Amino acid sequence: MEAKSTAKVSFEDALAQLEKIVESMESGEVPLAELLAKFEEGNKLLKVCELRLKDAELKIEQLKKQKDGVAFEKFATEREA
Repeated sequence: MEAKSTAKVSFEDALAQLEKIVESMESGEVPLAELLAKFEEGNKLLKVCELRLKDAELKIEQLKKQKDGVAFEKFATEREA
């Protein structure tokens, strides 16, 4: 997957593609060269998913700040728990 195409992929599409890659890799029927290519593509898709989630988290934080002057509450993630 090229950088241009990953930039336009939605979170849901990237996650679905990533799930397909994982399923094919887990089947054990993928040749090594193809396995490496799928691993690289999966890493790119994972970065897209992480970026989309981070963007959503920032958007939620901004909306919380703007809502009726309510004090900002940090959005807790699993990483911080």
